[in-house]
Amino acid sequence: MIFLGLLVTAAALATGIAVVLANDGAAQLSAFGEPVPGVTAQWHVFIAGVVVATVFIAGLTAFMFGVNRSVRTRRELRYLREEHEESITALEMEKRQLQRELARARREAASGAVAPPPQAPHQPVPQ
Repeated sequence: MIFLGLLVTAAALATGIAVVLANDGAAQLSAFGEPVPGVTAQWHVFIAGVVVATVFIAGLTAFMFGVNRSVRTRRELRYLREEHEESITALEMEKRQLQRELARARREAASGAVAPPPQAPHQPVPQ
């Protein structure tokens, strides 16, 4: 979408510059060295300018939509990456806690002491 927008914008700019530089007659319009058929009055030249401006604006609009979409996608990917990293960190902490509880339970079982059952992490203690 960005490329298409830039391409259309560049084409409109090239056409506009060619029209301005190549026209020395008041009612004759030529683009890229070729006369444009049907242009016999000054208002025809004006209409051609309006068409070129419209194509230019459409190209810029397509370009901006593409840029906004890219920015939005990058922002969303960054957010998802950060969320994923936070989730991994929480899971690693939970794993270490469970490993400590398991090691403690094994030590207590080896010594013959009765250990209370370990509680799942992030659960409130019953009162």
